[in-house]
Amino acid sequence: MATAEATPAHLEPSASDMRLVIAASSAGTVFEWYDFFIYGTLAAIIGKTFFPSGNETLQTLLVWAGFAVGFGFRPLGAILFGFLGDRLGRKYTFLVTVLLMGVATAGVGLIPSAESIGLAAPLIVLFLRILQGLALGGEYGGAAIYVAEHAGPGRRGYFTSYIQASVVGGFVLSLVVVLSCKSLMPAEIWSARGWRVPFLLSLALLGISLWMRLKLSESPVFIAMREEGEIAGNPFKESFTYPGNRKRIFIALFGIAAGLTVIWYTAMFSALSFLKGPMRMEDIHAEIIIGIAALVGTGFFVLFGALSDRVGRKKPIVFGYLLVLLAMFPIYWTIGSVANPALVAAARAAPVSVAGPGCRFNPFDSEQKTECGKLLGDLTAMGISYSRAEAPALTLSVGDKALPVGAYPFADKAARTKLLQQWLGDAGYNLAKVTPSLGTALAIIAALLVMMALSGATFGPVAALLSEMFPPRIRYSSMSIPYHIGTGYFGGFLPLISSYIVARTGDPYSGLWYTWAVVAVAFAVSAWGLKGGPPRDFDADAA
Repeated sequence: MATAEATPAHLEPSASDMRLVIAASSAGTVFEWYDFFIYGTLAAIIGKTFFPSGNETLQTLLVWAGFAVGFGFRPLGAILFGFLGDRLGRKYTFLVTVLLMGVATAGVGLIPSAESIGLAAPLIVLFLRILQGLALGGEYGGAAIYVAEHAGPGRRGYFTSYIQASVVGGFVLSLVVVLSCKSLMPAEIWSARGWRVPFLLSLALLGISLWMRLKLSESPVFIAMREEGEIAGNPFKESFTYPGNRKRIFIALFGIAAGLTVIWYTAMFSALSFLKGPMRMEDIHAEIIIGIAALVGTGFFVLFGALSDRVGRKKPIVFGYLLVLLAMFPIYWTIGSVANPALVAAARAAPVSVAGPGCRFNPFDSEQKTECGKLLGDLTAMGISYSRAEAPALTLSVGDKALPVGAYPFADKAARTKLLQQWLGDAGYNLAKVTPSLGTALAIIAALLVMMALSGATFGPVAALLSEMFPPRIRYSSMSIPYHIGTGYFGGFLPLISSYIVARTGDPYSGLWYTWAVVAVAFAVSAWGLKGGPPRDFDADAA
């Protein structure tokens, strides 16, 4: 039997109401994602403040582990707030989520450093990341459904694409606030305590978001269901017992959420880490480049959302995945070749090779157990690519020259770093931070915009698609659970997993294989499972 969800005439929003719906929902989503992304934007300083260790690579991994913890709790937030959204309504549920997110984010800015309170500092950070993850697990589904349920299928992709673009908007806002704060205060004040300001600003953003969302009325589809007595008794249970829903959840998880998220994070977070780390670009210039690419790239999300209203939801997503599989490595190779050509040329002319007994690097050890491991750790901390091999005796070669590794001061980390920098410098490696020229910056932005276009193709139509895939009575739960499992685990753990792969292999591009593998699975599942044809409301008979 078909499931009707047409908006009753007396509940149909006017054009001005629709503008308010989109503005309030999108603004709240921007602010919530700002709160969530500010942690990733300030990853380096958070590591020094809350996760200090003798191993810079371990410190970075601990920060990204904290980032992943927030994502890991998003599915639980999806279950909790999905239940409330399907039982109590869309509006009040995402009012709670934005309140929880704002308070948790401001709390990060108030935590004393690990130097002051020891282990309690990282534990409090992780607790607040958990709260952020719970809040975000309920936010996206609420905002996307709220907008979708105000729109007909012919404009739903366009209207909901603003929610998709708002995710990017939150990232851009986090960069803008960080760069503004840096420019307004001396470097020493920024490093000591000024970095806390972007976290505390979330309270002001929270006030604006609450004010806007309190002006909204409930979703017309939810009002109609409530008037007709069709509210689900147990939305979580029904999500897995409703006819055909398990297959739809499988497709939403592996064919949609997992794929689109790793593409987006690879386009932005991985690119930012790549420029700051292996390419040794000045932080502020790397952040500006990524911010410009993200800001301009938001247009692709709206473009492909609107396009999906004409060609259907499936085509942009499937073709977007295919192009990512073909183009991602060439895009990153292009960025690497122009971001720091002198360093790339030095690595090509004088490649670093290490061999020795127990020649393995464990990124999770604060101090490596073997001399070869310590040498690999020092190279990894500098972002230098290398090849390694097992051998009876330890050797280090840069190009054709074997270096006197017997003189390497393995017991003194600072001395090791200084000597290794000298050796690499003599071989032509310029390890100073570089400032890109205008031409270089534009070339990188152009490459990143290709990634953003592919991200827009796979992300822009998704809010409309997921809303149309599931029945209204359990829609909040049914779309939020797979979306946040996919984005939380496949996407949230991407920085940690890709950083680990790079640290183990010595190849700055090797972390991209994680993205490639996830997208390959998403391509296969979406090509098989997504229905083609024009957009349409959920229909139990056609689903």
